[in-house]
Amino acid sequence: MSTFQFKQFSINQDKTAMKVGTDGVLLGAWAPITSPIYSILDIGAGTGLIALMLAQRSNAEQIDAIEIDDNAYLQCVENFDQSPWTERLFCYHAGLDELIEDPEDEYDLIVCNPPFYSEDYKTPDESRNTARFQDSLPFEELVEAADLLLSENGILSVIIPFKEEEKFIKIAKDFELYPQKITHVKGTPETEIKRSLMAFSRDENSNPTIDELIIEISRHNYTEEYKELTKDFYLKM
Repeated sequence: MSTFQFKQFSINQDKTAMKVGTDGVLLGAWAPITSPIYSILDIGAGTGLIALMLAQRSNAEQIDAIEIDDNAYLQCVENFDQSPWTERLFCYHAGLDELIEDPEDEYDLIVCNPPFYSEDYKTPDESRNTARFQDSLPFEELVEAADLLLSENGILSVIIPFKEEEKFIKIAKDFELYPQKITHVKGTPETEIKRSLMAFSRDENSNPTIDELIIEISRHNYTEEYKELTKDFYLKM
């Protein structure tokens, strides 16, 4: 499907290797929106899905995205331009290292659905590898950038494999960022925890709230919690 239609916007995805997926929708719907929030940064924006969801959810006047892959960048710009919030959205064709060389802005919310597979196996598709493999955006680099770019009360929000949760929390602590909220995501009640949704801030003294989200009871039979989380976006929720 080259276009994915949501309630208030659509995502063209014909140019890019990574299509609309559950992980991006989860992060876009779950990331904490604290009030007031003026600026948002989406790192590794892909199609622009998460930034667009946050534009729908917030009144942030500045929503920036960065994307290093040529085709994904073009796709993101296209999706921003055809959205109802085009004046608030801007995509930079850049890597994270370029952004932190000369940081001009601070952000109240930074989101990232980072590349997942740290194993050695890769596909022949370079774009897909860039989108999916951790060595193109190591966790350390992501957290270091968040430390530089977050406003004083800013939040870093990510979705990562559950097996990487402890490692990520440890790296964040090294940069004095601490978990505020963690949601463990399971596909069905019987399956193991697959993903961790996590929000970090500079507040060392808070105890993180930890809960669980199950997506489906059975195939296409979604839980009430998942429907509640995504109902403002999916057409059929």
